[in-house]
Amino acid sequence: MTKLYRKGNGQPLRDAMRANGVSGPELAERTKRLDSVGRGVSPATIGRLAGRGGTARDACRLATAWLVAEALDWPIHRLFGLGAPSVSTDTVERCESYGDEDSY
Repeated sequence: MTKLYRKGNGQPLRDAMRANGVSGPELAERTKRLDSVGRGVSPATIGRLAGRGGTARDACRLATAWLVAEALDWPIHRLFGLGAPSVSTDTVERCESYGDEDSY
């Protein structure tokens, strides 16, 4: 499943919401009208994507990002982008030896 990451810690999303004059619950309602099954994006999810505090989330599904961008009539690439995990497995120190040391 493709994950997209909010840009600028959600600032572009907050700017787009402000430019459209919508709150989180209003944006959530707009996404329901665009969703083919009428479910849309929950107000809580909108709050986590636009938020700045401890409950803020950086990643969301492609479908969520698309609904949010469409509801705001804003280019999706200005709000969300592809990202990478914050810690690469290549840089994590290993606890076990992999044959580089005496492992008889």
